[in-house]
Amino acid sequence: MRLVIQPGEGTKPLLKAIAAAKSQIDIMIFRFDERDIERALENAVGRGVAVHALIASKNRAGEENLRELEMRLLGAGVTVARTGEDLVRYHSKYMVVDRKELHLMAFNLTHVDIERSRSFGIISRNPEHVREALKLFECDSKRVAYEAGLPGFVVSPVNARKELGEFIQGAKKSLAIYDPQVSDRQMIKLLGERAKAGVDVRIIGRMLGRAAGVKTQKISNIRLHARTIVRDGRMAFVGSQSLREMELDARRELGLIFKDSKVVSGLMRTFEADWKLAEQADKGADNIDPGVRIAKKVAKAVAREMPDVGPIVDGAVRDVVGEIADVELIPEEVEEMVKGAVKEAVREVVKTVVEEAVEKGAGGQ
Repeated sequence: MRLVIQPGEGTKPLLKAIAAAKSQIDIMIFRFDERDIERALENAVGRGVAVHALIASKNRAGEENLRELEMRLLGAGVTVARTGEDLVRYHSKYMVVDRKELHLMAFNLTHVDIERSRSFGIISRNPEHVREALKLFECDSKRVAYEAGLPGFVVSPVNARKELGEFIQGAKKSLAIYDPQVSDRQMIKLLGERAKAGVDVRIIGRMLGRAAGVKTQKISNIRLHARTIVRDGRMAFVGSQSLREMELDARRELGLIFKDSKVVSGLMRTFEADWKLAEQADKGADNIDPGVRIAKKVAKAVAREMPDVGPIVDGAVRDVVGEIADVELIPEEVEEMVKGAVKEAVREVVKTVVEEAVEKGAGGQ
């Protein structure tokens, strides 16, 4: 296995694999704007490689781009299929080359994910991984039900909750997690139980809930798109699913749980470096003037006393856009985002009031 770390490696691993393809490429696409990859796929067709693209049928705010991509690929001789609409989204990202090499990506094939976000990819030549990925690709292309057939091959909504739940429960010493939004109540409970049992649980990202002993840090220098868990420094999960109810139970997501000492070590080195940077940024934030510290405390207290705004937001959305099936509202996330916006607004107001009071006090002395 090989680890791909973004940002850093860019499109090179994918371009190299596509250029080396001799007979067949199967690629699943959710978001796409990397024209160099598109040209590489077109060139592969020109060499006689059979290129099959499976493109998401739904992509909020991006469907027009996907339909244009479909037409360009069809024009270049690529065989194109579109996913079904039975799930909220088909969000998996992967490519199989010559039925021998699987490229599993947590990142989309977009500039922002590849060049400006922390994310990872796994390249595996394990025959079992390849076979299972091809099986999934064929099922989703033909719109037939996929049945899980390989432990550690994590497919939402088929077996992700079970696989990831058991993976977390098996932690004895540590869990190092990258996740933009940990919000699933069952998973948060499991993390809290592991922390209570003495496991060092750290999350780079956000947890929309409370679990005593679980430590969180916001990534400080780049956008976060990774969904990764390293357990006890010996096993890892890399995939496209966050620990969110929607991504575990209602969307097509794909990930791998594996043991590979070199890949796991690479993930842990990256995590520790990102954690250290986040801690330094957090300490820097503590060395701010008293007015800002007061503003943060007041804002936190105000947000804590706020009523439940989820139903209000849900009603407002439906008043504006009506009953649209693809509108994805998760109460915990709505609550957290609204409270975050309120805290930000309160901080600014209180900061201004405190600064003005300090200035007046200084002027009267």
